[in-house]
Amino acid sequence: MARRRVNRGWLGRHAGVVGFVVGAGAGILATAVIIVYVVPALRPGPRWEPGTLVILSGTDEGFGGQRQSLIDQWNALPDRPDAEIIPIAGGTTAQRAEMVDYAQAGGRGVDIYNLDVTLIAEFADFGYLRSLDEATVDFDGFLPGPLRTCRRGDRLWALPFNTDAALLYYRTDLVPAGPAPTSWAGITNTIETVFTARRTDERLVAGYAGQLRDYEGLTVNAIEAIWAAGGEVVDDSGDVVVDSPEAREGLRRLASGLSAGNPQLVLPDSREHDESGSTQAFRDGRVVFMRNWPVAYRSLLAGGESSAPAVPFDVARIPGRSVLGGQNLAVAATSDQPRAAQELIQFLTGPRSQQILFERGGFAATREVVYSDPAVRANFPYAGALLDAIQQADLRPVTPYYALFSEVFRQGVRQALTNGGELPPGFANRLANALKGITTE
Repeated sequence: MARRRVNRGWLGRHAGVVGFVVGAGAGILATAVIIVYVVPALRPGPRWEPGTLVILSGTDEGFGGQRQSLIDQWNALPDRPDAEIIPIAGGTTAQRAEMVDYAQAGGRGVDIYNLDVTLIAEFADFGYLRSLDEATVDFDGFLPGPLRTCRRGDRLWALPFNTDAALLYYRTDLVPAGPAPTSWAGITNTIETVFTARRTDERLVAGYAGQLRDYEGLTVNAIEAIWAAGGEVVDDSGDVVVDSPEAREGLRRLASGLSAGNPQLVLPDSREHDESGSTQAFRDGRVVFMRNWPVAYRSLLAGGESSAPAVPFDVARIPGRSVLGGQNLAVAATSDQPRAAQELIQFLTGPRSQQILFERGGFAATREVVYSDPAVRANFPYAGALLDAIQQADLRPVTPYYALFSEVFRQGVRQALTNGGELPPGFANRLANALKGITTE
């Protein structure tokens, strides 16, 4: 891949301090927020390596192309190499496949990978990454959970670009006043109350929507259901414990909820839904509750920044722990610009960049200062619930063979959902082998 230089223009040549105006975010900001980035002095030593920094990343799922906006801001700074993003379409599986292809082919000009948090172990263990120089990193304010996903062994391999934790969305025109349910039993009782009260409209067909299509969303939803029932999939010692009574109860709840009932607890269409499908079902008034990521909050504010949402709603933590999601920025082992790449990563994960990604793009920030800002709390009412969810969230099993683990796990869960929650015989052994990269029939 040819490297190229981009003319930064007047701003790049003359600016010592650059101001950025952040516009109205989720339809509730009345005034603009001014973000000021003070250009740091260059550290002593050799100048940045020449060439354009290339970031390989999944498609930006936020609002307004804020990742590209940050790159544009970086490119406007003086005395910095230019940067560009190469987007990869598709979900986590497709993104991983293409990134592994790049890495195994010698990097092909890539300097930075924007990796799902589950891929750090694989890319670090197989030599696709260069560890970061921790002496130059500003760790102040990083949330512990997201930062934890960036370590493997005793080395730091990445910095957290954005994080994620599930939220429970609920219709405030149907759910009784007071705190949202904090358990699956509380959710089912509320659903029964709503349907019994006959205060529903004809659009309402079920109580709860999740993401149960055969992709990573099914893995996440099933793990969270198991956690909510007090179970685990893999314990702290690395042993598979998915056949415990508690884990089986979590899967049984999902399976029984999908069965026909009066009321119908789990929307049957959830079996075919990803995040966007669940969001649409909730927007259409078909369910009372929805499990989804925080980016859905902005999507539900339909019709423009000053319009009311299609259905009145609020958010709370899901019952139990959320899976911790997000993406991390890591330097490719084959990059010929490692110092410049790390500097760009630190810019993209810095407090001001994180504020822009949250306020304008809807991405969950990785630094706590964003959530503690009084203006953020006032203008984005879900910020407190989101921070709480992130702080309580937990990691999926950490293994360099996570892709295989997730595939095998989904195979068993799919069978369980059509078999009353019962996992197939020998499933725990197959899952234990998958954690080690062993494929079994």
